[in-house]
Amino acid sequence: MSSKVIGAKYYNLDNIDPGFQENQSPADDDGHGTHTSSTVAGVAVKGASLYGIANGTARGGVPAARIAIYKVCWGGGCTDVDLLAGFDDAIADGVDIISVSIGGNPRKYFEDPIAIGSFHAMKKVAASTIDRQFRTPLKLGNGMEASGLTISTFSPKKEMYPLTSGAHAANLSGNNYGNASACDYGTLSMDNVKGRIVYCLGDSGQDYTIRELKGAGVISSTGAQSDTALTTLIPATIVNLKEGHKIDHYINTTKNPQAVIYKTRTVKASAPALASFSSRGPQSITLNILKPDLAAPGLDILAAYTRLATITGEPNDKRISAFNIISGTSMACPHATAAAAYVKSFHPDWSPAAIKSALMTTATPLKIKDDLSDLGSGSGQINPRKALYPGLVYDNSMSSYISFLCKEGYNSTTIGLLIGGKKKYNCSDYKPGQGTDGINYPSMHAAQNY
Repeated sequence: MSSKVIGAKYYNLDNIDPGFQENQSPADDDGHGTHTSSTVAGVAVKGASLYGIANGTARGGVPAARIAIYKVCWGGGCTDVDLLAGFDDAIADGVDIISVSIGGNPRKYFEDPIAIGSFHAMKKVAASTIDRQFRTPLKLGNGMEASGLTISTFSPKKEMYPLTSGAHAANLSGNNYGNASACDYGTLSMDNVKGRIVYCLGDSGQDYTIRELKGAGVISSTGAQSDTALTTLIPATIVNLKEGHKIDHYINTTKNPQAVIYKTRTVKASAPALASFSSRGPQSITLNILKPDLAAPGLDILAAYTRLATITGEPNDKRISAFNIISGTSMACPHATAAAAYVKSFHPDWSPAAIKSALMTTATPLKIKDDLSDLGSGSGQINPRKALYPGLVYDNSMSSYISFLCKEGYNSTTIGLLIGGKKKYNCSDYKPGQGTDGINYPSMHAAQNY
């Protein structure tokens, strides 16, 4: 679609970035906006991949939709005034759905620019997994094989590379203040690292250090469980501690230890489940409303990417790609946005509350792994097709929200700050909010002492 992006504006009213680091334009300098917007409404692209990884057809949730871009964040962050200006223009421009992959610490409603700007369409989303993982395998000279969660775009040029460890590659002549076994910055000698794969304890981004020392790759070991695959600067993989002990033993008992790290492979995985990085409730502002509302795919998402940045964001990285794989609640948000737009296309007269209700009451419950998972996934994983015909709908009007705010203890002044305009809102003019939460919400939750 030649007219996919129908408008673009940028805001820097607080001069948070005066232009020394980023172009003062709507252009996407770091890939976040391109990735999220293409997840919402990107057209189908065959052969999409990150250097051959996750190859297939990529498309947004509502590929027929058009996009208006409002750039409100810079390298230094996002200011309230820019956020509100973006909301104001989006509303004035007549957009149907506003997608905001931005978050922060909890704030009272009348102090929160996202709550103020979106008001009727307030939405907080959890991130869930998808049915594939990106695993990077390795092989030692003794035949041992293992794999870990990383995204390595590099294919080996040799069958095997010399293998060492951080402890063996320590810089013994310098004043070291770190841990050489963990390959901390400044603790290793280039002479001992160059051309070798290095085994490091822990997972602290050692690929950057080993790359500077001209190493051939990194094998890290960690006891921390993670489900997020991060893109590495050089061939790298992360194994568990048991495998790490075997690798360390091999290095210490072999005269010429060797290893090879292969390019990342895509494997099937059980899904959906709650992503490890996704936020958990209960929320701290309105205790009797369960947050988040929904879960949507946010782990290892392949989507379009800007060509103005490298795939890792590191300026010394030379890899530029039209697609990238990223994880985060920022990636879950556009999935929920697309689902809302899909429902609205069938029910153009439905309110934001009705659309949210339809998505929540038809969601698929996630697999519960612990007591806190049900406070992280909300109603469950979005199911847009089921949401088209939900049956019962929990709707709310403007007066419903005002009654809710009154029950929460807000007065005419603070309600006016949240809603805006010159009209005075007096709680005595509205019926008291009903129930423990004070609003017709599509989920039930009673706060206790957590």
